[in-house]
Amino acid sequence: MPSLFDPIRVGAIEAPNRIFMAPLTRGRATRAHVPTPIMAEYYAQRAGAGLILSEATGISQEGLGWPFAPGIWSDEQVEAWKPVVKAVHDAGGRIVCQLWHMGRIVHPDFLGGAKPISASATTAPDAAHTYAGKQPYAEARALPVEEIPRLLGDYERATRNALAAGFDGVQIHAANGYLIDQFLRDGSNHRTDAYGGAVENRIRLLTEVTRAVAGVAGPDRTGVRLSPNGAIQGVDDSDPNTLFGAAAEALGRIGIAFLELREPGPNGTFGKANHPPVAPVMKKAFGGPLILNSDYDGRSAQAALEAGHADAIAFGRTYLANPDLPERLAEDAPLNKDVQTTWYSQGPEGYVDYPTLSEFKAA
Repeated sequence: MPSLFDPIRVGAIEAPNRIFMAPLTRGRATRAHVPTPIMAEYYAQRAGAGLILSEATGISQEGLGWPFAPGIWSDEQVEAWKPVVKAVHDAGGRIVCQLWHMGRIVHPDFLGGAKPISASATTAPDAAHTYAGKQPYAEARALPVEEIPRLLGDYERATRNALAAGFDGVQIHAANGYLIDQFLRDGSNHRTDAYGGAVENRIRLLTEVTRAVAGVAGPDRTGVRLSPNGAIQGVDDSDPNTLFGAAAEALGRIGIAFLELREPGPNGTFGKANHPPVAPVMKKAFGGPLILNSDYDGRSAQAALEAGHADAIAFGRTYLANPDLPERLAEDAPLNKDVQTTWYSQGPEGYVDYPTLSEFKAA
């Protein structure tokens, strides 16, 4: 039976264990979305992960609407990422850059007052995080077909920049109600052109972005994240098994390194599903390494591996609060509890000051 502590190869990356660090927005970059030195300390502390999936990182200003989140579109951002990635490598770790376009979740305040883009002219529910506080979302403009080559170019540039910064690969964020997810699901995609309607049309942007990114990084250094089994940020689908099964099959044909799924249960602690897991359908259709994520602890993660449901498990809030998580899981040691009030604050508290197991034992 596979163990959490067994190595696994995902594409070109040799991971020493199957305890991955999930992408976690932390808000420690500058207002101009440039990484800061404290981020090097944070990621290096967690270099014991089999693979670190970086926090969501904007591919362009058009695609980034989160205060103090990092980007990867400018030379300044690339140079600031280099010491972060080097710190992970120097600590023996591996890290890929998660590429993010938020679509309609970007508030016009980040765009000089312009409308955000989406699959269709829709408005996200609830409110956006902005530098001026929470504000209602604005209606998006439907992305014209003639602008899609520009969007693909933004993904290609961000991929080149990530490799120039030293990342071991990239992960395309196609989950959680952001731009690609807005194209995937029929609840937000009302198009009647080649990118809307039938499932093969709605997965078109996902496959085009993936091919573009893989054309730069190589399929063996490209991953994708999806969130198939529930409504999130106002995005949902009427037939997720068919949609995401087709998406997984298409990604398998491209030959990407791994597929990560965020699938909370009906009683999830950070998001609740309104549909049973789609992962079994997707794992069969994809055929490559599948990483599951949401509400796992050491025992349930190990059980998922033994049952053949996943090849590795990505831990989010648990990794946020436990920089030496593999060591703790190996010893079945107590875990630090994350502090929600410091998730997105701009400082060391709740970021680089969670105690390690050795510090806990010495206390």
